[in-house]
Amino acid sequence: MNNQTLMQRDLDVLWHPCTQMKDHEALPIIPIKSGDGVWLEDFEGNRYLDAVSSWWVNAFGHCNPKISQAIKDQVDQLEHVILAGFSHEPVIKLSEKLVEITPDGLDRVFYADNGSAGIEVALKMSFQYWHNKGQSKKRKFVNLANSYHGETLGALAVGDVELYKEVFEPIMLKPITVASPDCFMQPDWESHSRKQFEHMERVLSEQHEEICAVIVEPLIQCAGGMRMYHPVYLELLRKACTKYSVHFIADEIAVGFGRTGTMFACEQAQVTPDFMCLSKALTGGYLPLCAILTTQDMYQAFYDDYSKLSAFLHSHSYTGNPLACAAALATIEIFQSEPVIENNRKLAAYMKQATEHLRDHPHVAEVRQTGMVLAIEMVKDKKQNIPFDWQERRGLKVFQYGLTKGALLRPLGNIVYFMPPYIITEEQIDFLVEVATQGINEAVKS
Repeated sequence: MNNQTLMQRDLDVLWHPCTQMKDHEALPIIPIKSGDGVWLEDFEGNRYLDAVSSWWVNAFGHCNPKISQAIKDQVDQLEHVILAGFSHEPVIKLSEKLVEITPDGLDRVFYADNGSAGIEVALKMSFQYWHNKGQSKKRKFVNLANSYHGETLGALAVGDVELYKEVFEPIMLKPITVASPDCFMQPDWESHSRKQFEHMERVLSEQHEEICAVIVEPLIQCAGGMRMYHPVYLELLRKACTKYSVHFIADEIAVGFGRTGTMFACEQAQVTPDFMCLSKALTGGYLPLCAILTTQDMYQAFYDDYSKLSAFLHSHSYTGNPLACAAALATIEIFQSEPVIENNRKLAAYMKQATEHLRDHPHVAEVRQTGMVLAIEMVKDKKQNIPFDWQERRGLKVFQYGLTKGALLRPLGNIVYFMPPYIITEEQIDFLVEVATQGINEAVKS
């Protein structure tokens, strides 16, 4: 079996996600045979360092022995069972663990199959909470400009990335969109984030009687170009949501589990949201699972006699799947038995140091970083901050160059970023930086 044969078989039957399939008339599909640590290997022995954790899910490397063994142990005992009226030990243990490690006050756990589905749960639960409380005027949601929360219709509606959303606008709910605290090219992140919160404060003060919830991605707007902001925004948001009786939904799907320098991004503001959505690294990158954590107050608003019809009637066939729960428990065990967060901070500091030279690059507007996420934004004119035309696809050129050198550097437009598994070494970071630097030099040529 070789790459070419598998690529042709793939193109005969598959439709890939988030892809213009016509691109693959020129851009090859790379079939992967195996994974080991930070490396992926194709059918011809070429290896690629997974700098993006395979869409931000992989925490401790491909084929991690501890997580793999946990799934093997579970699969011969119970592969799945309906979670309505039945339960199982892995889902109970995982729920107990999540309540233990998340911010105080998040005492109830609901499960979905993936991140987008988890956002749908939080939106519906918030809306129905107010309905059950007799506050039927509360029907609106507030989001941030440039935000992203998934691609199912509800999740897509509360996002604000035009590329994904524009065509579906006629069939989606309309959120109230406020200015983002995005600190791009801002010297003082805290001051700018405070200033930007004035927009949110104004909306909440004027329209809180009609608003169910505010939804944000804490600290990093990932799909919106890895744009970042200061934790003070979350602190101010928590206070305002409490003041105006509006729910605070924290979408930690991409940033949770150590990615920002703390176990959860909300910890950096010392806040407890009303909902925290967790997925991606929850299972270490093995299986789809989303946990939606919420409060006892939320739970009690649905708890009543059957005849009241106040229950939360939402389900997924594979809700709380035992195999996924086993993977999640093994992932959390690694966090609790090894100094992961401490090591991540050291690796993050090394990434910052290793990319320092790119700050002076004539076609790099900014190198920004929050924890184990580092983004390099390419521009046509640094002095005037003029971006490259998106149709030139400069980021794609970096991606293509990276593949020839053994690095998976999937870009976000003209943004090259590192979001690697936590087991990456300093030497491997040096390798990625070297490839990215060379790739950027090639991509910015006229």
